Amino acid sequence: MPQDYYELLGVSRSADATEIKQAYRKAALKYHPDRNPDNPEAEEMFKEISNAFQVLHDAEKRELYDRYGHEGPQRAGFGGFSNVQDIFSSFGDIFGGDLGDLFGFGGGRGRGRSRQPRGADLEVELQLDLQDAVEGCRKEVEVDRLAPCAACEGSGAKAGTKPVACPSCGGKGQVMHSQGFFVISSTCPSCRGEGTTIADPCEDCRGQGAQPEKDTFEVTIPAGVDEGQSLRLGGKGNLPPRGGIPGDLYVNLHVEQHEYLKRDGADFYCEVPLSFPRATLGGRIKIPVLKGEEEIDVKAGTQPGELLVMRGAGAPRLDGRGRGDQIVQFTVEVPKGLGNRAKELMRELAEELGEAEDYKPSFFERLGKKKAARGRRKS
Repeated sequence: MPQDYYELLGVSRSADATEIKQAYRKAALKYHPDRNPDNPEAEEMFKEISNAFQVLHDAEKRELYDRYGHEGPQRAGFGGFSNVQDIFSSFGDIFGGDLGDLFGFGGGRGRGRSRQPRGADLEVELQLDLQDAVEGCRKEVEVDRLAPCAACEGSGAKAGTKPVACPSCGGKGQVMHSQGFFVISSTCPSCRGEGTTIADPCEDCRGQGAQPEKDTFEVTIPAGVDEGQSLRLGGKGNLPPRGGIPGDLYVNLHVEQHEYLKRDGADFYCEVPLSFPRATLGGRIKIPVLKGEEEIDVKAGTQPGELLVMRGAGAPRLDGRGRGDQIVQFTVEVPKGLGNRAKELMRELAEELGEAEDYKPSFFERLGKKKAARGRRKS
């Protein structure tokens, strides 16, 4: 079960934006990749506290989290950071500069990564039946994307050669111009800011370092997903030309409707018709459930519209807080086209209940009979 975001940052649920930012800064300094090289546990913790900050510093995401737990932001499309580069890119905007500047590091992993070009994100649609969505499963998705060129291994240079530092900018990607007392930096026109040039480009990719290909990825569908939610596969999007950070692949989920069950969040609803005798006398009937049918008891005297709640028979909640319910609503079918014998029995029943055919009781008389009947049931 995911750890509570407030606990991760060590703040109270009433903490304001400044407290949350200060707590995140302190925790991020502790787990920053530059301070914990080659430490996968620290990197994972860095991602977790960054997920917590990304949700709690945003008023809309925080409100969803406070109401629905981890499931709230997920339903709004925030699936969490998949890699450290995403954190550097996102929080550079939040703090008005590079994440390395925020934490006081002069360079290193964070700053180096944040300057690398990033490829475009991709989307793919995935259809699920209700049972797969509720129970979770593994599915394969196929996507056309830009991947590293096999001939040049993504460098863009012909096999046996490699890109060289741009002679115009010395590999910096920027050139300096003096204008009076000022020195202005601009993108190098020779290498277009890449810092390298290719004298002999790869023939297969024409120096781009990437080629279109069809890839297949296996996706783990968590139990309890719903229509319209998306899963993010980090680094499975397009590769930018001449290398860099691949974009992400977003898998948009579509859940087929069930023939009998209607879903609302983690709850299922179904309407079950009862014959007049069954509603009156009660008994056992079969009703639809996710995995087929299940027998339940119908109490004698069941009224039209009455509800039966089957606890825990719904979908699991994504935040791990148990399962929803299945709510059964009963309807009573009034028989049509009765034969002579059936009509005779109904007349006898009407007489037994004090309702002769030619007698038309007023509304208040009918209401009085219902109250009396409820009184007899209670006693």
